[in-house]
Amino acid sequence: MTPPRRLFDIAGAVAGLAVFAPVMLLIALAVLLDDGRPILFPQERLGYRRRPFRILKFRSMRDGRVTRVGRVLRASGLDELPQFFNILAGEMSAVGPRPLTADDVARLGWDERRFDFRWSCRPGLTGLAQLLGARADADALQFDRVHANRWSPLLDSELIAWSFAVNVFGKPRVRAWLRRDGGLSLVTSAVSATAAGDRKAE
Repeated sequence: MTPPRRLFDIAGAVAGLAVFAPVMLLIALAVLLDDGRPILFPQERLGYRRRPFRILKFRSMRDGRVTRVGRVLRASGLDELPQFFNILAGEMSAVGPRPLTADDVARLGWDERRFDFRWSCRPGLTGLAQLLGARADADALQFDRVHANRWSPLLDSELIAWSFAVNVFGKPRVRAWLRRDGGLSLVTSAVSATAAGDRKAE
């Protein structure tokens, strides 16, 4: 990871914790009152260079069922706020590919060396696949190429801004907005440029 990107991540995580600290305390209390302990749910995912790490989320399920508070957390993406600590630890970036489990990678067939580009950058708290909800594996890989090859502070800032919108308005509404003309202007150009580069390389 380049120093500018790491500094961007640290600054974003510190700012995120400062802004969301009261919200995180309320969520922790809501989880505790609704369904007891534990408040956090750690799970092993694959990160940079396929190294395993433990991602942190607010717990949203019990015995295989989504809890009442969990439904709200998942719809708004607020269950993922503890991942600011993963960013500070250097295990994640603010923006990047979706963090996957080893089982996910094996199921998708992305454990081959030709997919190593996906692990050339750290997984993200938010990202194209997380925001848009990739409808096909090929779309998800194309989004991951953008994160690996075309990082810029402006691009990350746009994705982070839309992620805040998800926290306020919910995933379905924001995804509908993004799929309309004019949504994610910087991302659209980055995806197009990445696709053009892939065609030249073929």
